[in-house]
Amino acid sequence: MTATISKRLPGLTHLRRLTDDTGITEHALGKIPRRKEGYSTDDQARALWASLELLELSGEQDRPLLLTLIDTYLAFMLWVQKEDGHYHNNIAYDRSAEPEVPSEDCLGRCLWASALAYCRLKDPGRRLAAETLLAHSLPLVSTLRTPRGWAHALAALGLLKRHGYHEGRIHGAAAASAFSADLADSAIQELARYLKLSYRSHAAEDWQWYEAEMTYSNGLLPWGMLWAYESTGDREALDIALRSLDFLILRSRSPEGHIRPIGNRGWCSRDSRALWDQQPIDVMKLMLACIKADELTGGMRYRETARACRDWFYGDNDTGVPLADHEEGSCCDGLQECGVNLNRGAESTISYLLAEVMYEGHLANEKQP
Repeated sequence: MTATISKRLPGLTHLRRLTDDTGITEHALGKIPRRKEGYSTDDQARALWASLELLELSGEQDRPLLLTLIDTYLAFMLWVQKEDGHYHNNIAYDRSAEPEVPSEDCLGRCLWASALAYCRLKDPGRRLAAETLLAHSLPLVSTLRTPRGWAHALAALGLLKRHGYHEGRIHGAAAASAFSADLADSAIQELARYLKLSYRSHAAEDWQWYEAEMTYSNGLLPWGMLWAYESTGDREALDIALRSLDFLILRSRSPEGHIRPIGNRGWCSRDSRALWDQQPIDVMKLMLACIKADELTGGMRYRETARACRDWFYGDNDTGVPLADHEEGSCCDGLQECGVNLNRGAESTISYLLAEVMYEGHLANEKQP
């Protein structure tokens, strides 16, 4: 039941609604921001990523708004980055820091978003902000200990390598050291080795995965391994990436063929798989990995799965109900056993916007098989 959507980017009304002069609010009640829930740096990094992608494809009429949003998200990240390079993730609406333990996921998301900003932004005044973020956080790459942290760092370093950074290109001795091409190549190889070891320690004939469970944002892991292959040409990295992505696709399809992301009420192990709740971010991350696999291999099955991920947002899912409002660019927070979660928070909305950007940038002009 694939909906027909015109080939244009979604509106920015809801992204603007969620964003105030501090940053993007984390949660919404329906469409209305829940200010008492405050902000997360995770969402600022995601919103920066989405805004940068939208800026590449949008017309001149949306450019001033997108640049204003980019400035807001960069300012938030600069504000919450600590002297040691980590980011404070949870911020109350009164701008006070909430108690927490440092998050590698947050660091990884910020690494990716700031690397993308460094590579995409042309204005020196804005690019300096991305340079500064990277100067403080890139030295922490060697301290990462989790698969999703490794995957984000592999993507960030791979993107920077693709754009030809070199020592001394950005401001400050710390940044120059962090951006040394030799150091970056060594870090990419080491991160890829960690991710390969994680895969080898858990994978079996019936379980082609990096962990004992498939949990959240699973597409990140093959995506990171695909970046490792692009950066190094390591055929083992490509083989693991595609084996794990094929396994994820298998576990993310319904018998009828539509996308069915792994539910967060129990996740997925060798013995069981949760159906509910289904989260937009998991669909977007699967699409992200499929687009990257298509770029590197040209595999038709990856384009087809990426299209199915986009269709999930428009009702080709277990409920048959659309989650996304294309006109205003918003998305419901997920699918539950009782129906659609009507709240439209930052994570789900940004996931939808990124899915639309990927569709418009990679799939919209292709003929469907």
